[in-house]
Amino acid sequence: MRHTAKRAARSFRAIALLVALAAPLAWAEGPSPTGLWRNLDDVSGMPRALIRITESNGMLQGRIEKVFPAPSDDSNPKCDKCEGTNRNAPVVGLVILSGLTKEGDEYVGGQILDPDNGKVYRSKVRLTDNGKTLSVRGYIGVPTLGRSQTWMRQD
Repeated sequence: MRHTAKRAARSFRAIALLVALAAPLAWAEGPSPTGLWRNLDDVSGMPRALIRITESNGMLQGRIEKVFPAPSDDSNPKCDKCEGTNRNAPVVGLVILSGLTKEGDEYVGGQILDPDNGKVYRSKVRLTDNGKTLSVRGYIGVPTLGRSQTWMRQD
């Protein structure tokens, strides 16, 4: 019986040590851009859409879950200026952010689709404000030739 108690105590200490060693690794990851984000209209400052960012195989993807159209806008807008398979697709459900991979404290190498004009831009994103906001940059060629938006975390 004494031998079993010693073995159980050793097992408990080994598990406790593993948990203690793994905890800093979990904290080192920091916040993730996955989740639900609200973007704002650049002109009016009013909410435009809710975008759900997910991660699969190390790549981020953002899909529009909900839109907030102005009273004079179509309540179920379509991407009429998009090309290819996205042409006339409903904006709700549209993948607008894709191909981003983590590089340091940014996610780079992706694309962002602007449903208003149907154009696809290169993109990169960075978490700010302890993961409460996401700086989203769309650009042509080099990042200095583009524009940024700040998206607010919703969940």
